Amino acid sequence: MSSRREFMKGSALAATGCVLPASLAAEIDAAGKAAESAQPEGEAGGWYNRPMRWAQLAFVEDDPGNYDQQFWLDYFRSVHADAACLSAGGVVAFYPTQISLQQRSAWLGNRDTFGDLLAGCRAMGMIVVARTDAHACWQKVYDAHPDWIRVDATGEPVRHPSDPRYWETCALGPYNFEFMTSVHEEIMRMYRPDGIFTNRWSGSGMCYCQHCQENFRAASSLDLPRTSDPQSPARKRYIVWRQQRLFELWRLWNEKIRAINPDASYIANAGGGALSELDMKTINELAPAMVADRQGRRGLMAPWANGKNGKEYRATMGDKAIAGMFSVGIEDEHRWKDSVQNGDEIRIWVADGIAQGLRPWFIKFNAKPIDKRWLPVVSEIFEWHHANEKYLRNLRPLARVGLVYSQQSAWFYGGEQARDKIDEPALGFYEALVEARILFEMVHDRCLDAEHLAPFRTLILPNIAALSDEQCAQLRAFVERGGGLVATYETSLYDEWGVRRSDFGLASLFGASYAGKLKENMLNSYLSLERDPSANATHPLLYGFADAGRIVNAVNQVEVTPADENRFVPLRIIPPYPDLPMESVFTRPGGAHRPGVYLAQIGNGRVAYFPGDIDRTFWQVLSVDHGKLLRNAVEWATNEPPFVTVEGKGILDLALWEQKRSMTLHLVNLTNPMMLKGPVREIVPIGGQEISLQIPAGRRVGRVHLLVAARDIPYRAERDIILFEIPPVGLHEIVAMDFSA
Repeated sequence: MSSRREFMKGSALAATGCVLPASLAAEIDAAGKAAESAQPEGEAGGWYNRPMRWAQLAFVEDDPGNYDQQFWLDYFRSVHADAACLSAGGVVAFYPTQISLQQRSAWLGNRDTFGDLLAGCRAMGMIVVARTDAHACWQKVYDAHPDWIRVDATGEPVRHPSDPRYWETCALGPYNFEFMTSVHEEIMRMYRPDGIFTNRWSGSGMCYCQHCQENFRAASSLDLPRTSDPQSPARKRYIVWRQQRLFELWRLWNEKIRAINPDASYIANAGGGALSELDMKTINELAPAMVADRQGRRGLMAPWANGKNGKEYRATMGDKAIAGMFSVGIEDEHRWKDSVQNGDEIRIWVADGIAQGLRPWFIKFNAKPIDKRWLPVVSEIFEWHHANEKYLRNLRPLARVGLVYSQQSAWFYGGEQARDKIDEPALGFYEALVEARILFEMVHDRCLDAEHLAPFRTLILPNIAALSDEQCAQLRAFVERGGGLVATYETSLYDEWGVRRSDFGLASLFGASYAGKLKENMLNSYLSLERDPSANATHPLLYGFADAGRIVNAVNQVEVTPADENRFVPLRIIPPYPDLPMESVFTRPGGAHRPGVYLAQIGNGRVAYFPGDIDRTFWQVLSVDHGKLLRNAVEWATNEPPFVTVEGKGILDLALWEQKRSMTLHLVNLTNPMMLKGPVREIVPIGGQEISLQIPAGRRVGRVHLLVAARDIPYRAERDIILFEIPPVGLHEIVAMDFSA
């Protein structure tokens, strides 16, 4: 397996400046202040980029007086944690609050559990962020302000589903805007922490309280929607209004915090990939740093999902610090919060996050550790991380392929089916790229301007269905500049609001037009592999299919009309035919076999468009043929020599970074029977790897060494290429290449 890349020229992604489609930008930003005024002071320096290892202790109510504070301070010191997130208030106060409606811990007495631990951390020079929780309240709050409680669609106030002593709060009304604001102000006045981080601040579901009804009607002249259909005018308007309201709250809290401590800021628990409810472009404008709260995997989730989180945040936040929160417990719908995860499962999850630029942040619920098996695992990870810190302060990733993700496609096209229609195609392509060992980054669809796309040679659009005219123009310009494009299924068939166009917005690139019909849930359909008779050759798209006459087709298909009926295509669709009785399982004669892919050369740019959802089908079926086809399409579209190749057995997630005086190549070994259904039982080592890597122009390598194996390795240089072999890899190896002076 190999990947192809040349050195990524140009500056790293800017921290700001993503281009938002004009109509949608006006809606989301209407209630906001200018981005500059929302930025915390001192961001350029400040403390935000300093912490490399975070510790979070989430108190439970009976911790005061029952936990060993010195134990945790000693542990934080031993693992070289340089920042801590500590529970302060909200649902329960762990400090002597003077706000009557904030419930003090019944175990607090005359103690100051939060303040004492904060003081101990600061004595060690640690950054301290206070944690609050805004999603639930006690009966006394309900009695005083029943209008602060979340109301369901039937008009009933909602009790907390886990502990009925509590009520769920409305995130968009006075509880957050007034009560939680006063809590944050009190914490800042009393302790001046470096920031405030709030759990579940955006609510527990849609609310129909009087405030939400009145505020939404005032903003839209509509009643709150009773449907989840994103094409309902009320639902569409609600999606935008809710974001406006939450960003208004974020700005309010930031303003109040900074008025007391100008060096602090509000750090929301928010953001991420296409399924995230808050616009990542706006999050970048507000946040000096972020934490990716993806605590572990569950169900059919790959370990690379943690690294994917880092790439998604980085797509809009550029080189800002992103911490990767991980739980030491089992993450499952059954909510075993006092559990402890298998050590190797923690290791593989955290290793992939580190490889893709996340700074590790462990979280422990309950300060009275019942099961201590996780403690040495986190110690091992953090101590190694500290010892190699200078090689983990990355300046920029070196990747030439960008995998685009689209929140607006999820909001306005996917709706309740967003996981199937938006997330699964991206997951399929992500898996294919990992298996192909291709270096790649995530690209937000509102960062398609020339500056943000400058590092990339190829963009991948996995069913990015909802694109504005402006975004389509940006993609056409990218191809005209010599870029490659690989797109699937309904990409660009809808505008940014999820309204279907009469034709693809990118029809001129695809060489095909929408024929007005979808074929869904096809059974027993295939792709015929065609040899070009005029050239007597096999197209590079079919590399690795020498003896295959056909492969299975995608499950869903857009019917399209080719712009040029006579153009050769290497794949043609064999329409579905009966799969039972067995006597009927044969291809029927006649009928047009339409192209299964459309390939175009536009100047120096190349475009591959698959009318089927081959990426989503790959994620569901994991057919090796589909993985090969996706890899070949990306390599054909990229059309340049490989920047780095890693040859050997196994599945590796790769990342290549540049630091001030070095380059680092991460290899995370995902070869494991539990790769797609954790937890892993043990790490399965793989054999050595042969590596060829191009050195940036103007640089010379003076030393190559392994950060996990902790030893130098020999290499040879051939012009601007260095070649070397590394020994067998356990979980994670990092090849560090120090530049000569």
